[in-house]
Amino acid sequence: MRQLRTRAFRTGIPAAGVLLLAALAVTSCAAPAAAPGDPPRAEARPHELETHGDVRVDEYYWLRERENPEVIAYLEAENAYVDAALAHTEALQESVFAEIRSRVVEDDSSVPYRDGDYWYYTRYEEGKQYPIHGRRPADGDVFGGDQAPEVEEVLIDVNEIAEGKEYTAVRPSVSPDHRILAYGVDDVGRRFYTVRFKDLSTGEILADEIPDVTANLVWAADSATLFYVRQDPDTLRAYQVYRHRLGSTAPDELVYEEPDETFSVFLGRTQSRKYLLATSSHTLRTEVRILRADDPGGDFAVFEPRGERHEYSVDHLGDRFWVRTNDRAPNFRLMSTAEGDTRRAAWREELPHRDDVLFAGFELFDRFLVLAERREGLEQLRIEPMGGGGSGDGSVTGHDLDFGEPTYSAGLGVNPDPSSGTLRYVYQSLTTPRSVFDYDPATREKTLRKQDQVLGGFDSANYRSERLWATAGDGTQVPVSLVYRPDLRPEEGGSPLLLYGYGSYGSSMDASFSSPLLSLIDRGFVYAIAHIRGGEEMGRSWYENGKLLHKKNTFTDFIAAAEHLAAEGYADPDRIYAMGGSAGGLLVGAVFTMRPDLWDGVVARVPFVDVVTTMLDASIPLTTFEWDEWGDPREREYYDYMLSYSPYDNVEARDYPHLLVTTGLHDSQVQYWEPAKWVARLRANKTDDNLLLLETNMGAGHGGASGRYDRYRETALVYAFLLDLAGAGES
Repeated sequence: MRQLRTRAFRTGIPAAGVLLLAALAVTSCAAPAAAPGDPPRAEARPHELETHGDVRVDEYYWLRERENPEVIAYLEAENAYVDAALAHTEALQESVFAEIRSRVVEDDSSVPYRDGDYWYYTRYEEGKQYPIHGRRPADGDVFGGDQAPEVEEVLIDVNEIAEGKEYTAVRPSVSPDHRILAYGVDDVGRRFYTVRFKDLSTGEILADEIPDVTANLVWAADSATLFYVRQDPDTLRAYQVYRHRLGSTAPDELVYEEPDETFSVFLGRTQSRKYLLATSSHTLRTEVRILRADDPGGDFAVFEPRGERHEYSVDHLGDRFWVRTNDRAPNFRLMSTAEGDTRRAAWREELPHRDDVLFAGFELFDRFLVLAERREGLEQLRIEPMGGGGSGDGSVTGHDLDFGEPTYSAGLGVNPDPSSGTLRYVYQSLTTPRSVFDYDPATREKTLRKQDQVLGGFDSANYRSERLWATAGDGTQVPVSLVYRPDLRPEEGGSPLLLYGYGSYGSSMDASFSSPLLSLIDRGFVYAIAHIRGGEEMGRSWYENGKLLHKKNTFTDFIAAAEHLAAEGYADPDRIYAMGGSAGGLLVGAVFTMRPDLWDGVVARVPFVDVVTTMLDASIPLTTFEWDEWGDPREREYYDYMLSYSPYDNVEARDYPHLLVTTGLHDSQVQYWEPAKWVARLRANKTDDNLLLLETNMGAGHGGASGRYDRYRETALVYAFLLDLAGAGES
């Protein structure tokens, strides 16, 4: 199980000191002092928060003090309590961890993609936690296996960088001439990267170094100028674009600063590689700036000024810009315009708006265009011959790709070369492992380049996936995807059910494959995904009806899905479990509060649960540019509505289900204190004897552990918690 020594590493306090502080925290915060085996109780220190004349008392506000030794001690005490409470599942955790690891091909590699004169890929070596980024010359058939291993060039071995560290994230970017590697390194998990440079011809690490920036990097065409984005040190809003010239001792030049605190900035480049893009984004508005890649000293020019509720994205190929826009098109439409005239009045419609289809994205090729769409809740890829000034030769006609399963996930792969006659896409389902295909739109021939291998005798024929529709309270039909083993599911509905959801930001949760989930399914669990409002599964209106003053639809949809699965015999009503993370953590936190009778247990991972206080505090991350997602509580209407569902503000003296909450001390998106305060308040108020556990990764952020085996450990803990509750711990 997890070691206290590991947790203490990043605090800078010797392990013995942490033990002492943890003991003091449990003793001083408890009334009376906690006996061995009793949960820790944070001391209540009332803090008044007044808004609109309404006074809320937050007795655990002090847990925000990240550097306070008492806070660290409390989190460590909670971690120790998790160890004690789940000590009886240690063998089960080890068994599940071993299963998950045994299914993985440890010396695996991604499918290479060609860029210029090289094939690029990532690979893992057996027993190592992190990837190795490599490339090979494109002078042989990389898929035919006729290249000797010695032709590999290792760009960067993340295992070497991660040596002796608890957390490591590396984001590489190769220059256009393929000679220089820029790579950002984050060794905390708070998404502050230090960018370094490697000369790939000599292996030398250059003297240039850029500290405390994002990993969003884009090269100019000269391969000597790199643009990057700097974030605010407190709010973490990405708002400044800088220009760095290799070898220069002059300070980097500020190219653009986004003045509106509700916008953030990210960089990209067009498919043609002719233009660099600096996109200022807001929940409901976009403004794109462009710069010719061969003019690295130039200024970014506005493509189309930001407008009220106008969202758009830009790409370029040939002599035209292509624009996905919601201008008079809630589900978006596709426009194009001549390279020399970006005015909206000059845009020409290429794909009209459709009420029943969400136009989600596109990929440009010389001879054809690929449209990513959503119809009836499912992802679709549609091929159309290139028009609008492109060089289509008539060999491609319009058609859809057929995926042949009731529920699945499909999307575009890496396609860096627009002159290619081949589309790379990725497909998977709840029963089909992730598969990478190359597709010829002219002949309609699919070539499977790789399907992830699942060791240990996995056979997709042993599993069944379905897609059902649950009826929400307002009559809305909510799609639900599920998977189970028919030979292990009792006909009378006696199976434990794990229901997963998200439902925010228009982010759709599709039915993808997960080999770790087999450890639940092979023990009789039914696993389901509720495609609830707040995502975009059913179009833009699906998102609009699950945000702001419609946010509660997200929660009631999820409840309706659970009730439907129980009513249809897919779940034992006494063994229904909910899981979600981040905004999905808000989802399960809300339904945990709204319908505590429905769940036997809930897993809330890095949950956003202190909604009102966070959205009133513009000094912390994710606040200012999310008011259009959740509402601005400085307005009374939104304040009252958010207060009515915020999990932290709705804790009562009552019975609650079993609850496991996870967080990371360095989380840059949902601050650790939200789940910590929630658990503290629940512990002080709940009237039951059910488990209430808070697991804090003291050396990571929002995404949890960075090493692949460490992530398996975290998963094994969660699964053991669920299996133990469900009485399904035996293999």
